Amino acid sequence: MGQRVDRPVTVEEKVAAVSDLTRDEEVAALVATDLLRRPTVAQQVAPEQKLRAVAELTRDETVAQEVTRDLLRRPSVAREAMRDDTARMVVNRAWFGNSEAARERVRDRIPAVRKIEHTVEYLDLVGSCHQFVATLGRLVPRLRGQEFSDDEREHVRRGVTKVRTAAGWLEAAMGRGDFILDGQLVQLLRGG
Repeated sequence: MGQRVDRPVTVEEKVAAVSDLTRDEEVAALVATDLLRRPTVAQQVAPEQKLRAVAELTRDETVAQEVTRDLLRRPSVAREAMRDDTARMVVNRAWFGNSEAARERVRDRIPAVRKIEHTVEYLDLVGSCHQFVATLGRLVPRLRGQEFSDDEREHVRRGVTKVRTAAGWLEAAMGRGDFILDGQLVQLLRGG
């Protein structure tokens, strides 16, 4: 008990001998690298141990980025990853951030792009106002003679409150030149 044998025979004795030989971190890293290159060895590692090893090995941002990129190139892995709501949300945020950074680089290089964006956004804004008024002009006359429940009236009333609030915010923003949404307005527009 507790003594090492010169010629290990059993699995336990061999494991103890390897443990002794790999106490040095540099030696252990080289041995682990060599062992994990063997497909049959890697297949015998329990899934939870594999997950722990991958998590440990991907603490380095560069390694994590390369591993993630390689994994997401597998259609089945990408499809499964995108079923996770949090993963999908983070990927969408990253995609939006990358798009916004690219757009900003283009704006810096080509000043005319800002003027074009301004024109497009102005037309969207004016178009939205016209579309809202046109939609109401088409729908409201059709409502003649229809009965609405209290719940339906309440939903429409809340919608009108949101429209008034948004229109008031737009009008004030155009007057002041301050186009930042505050928390309360965001909450109201989202339905809170």
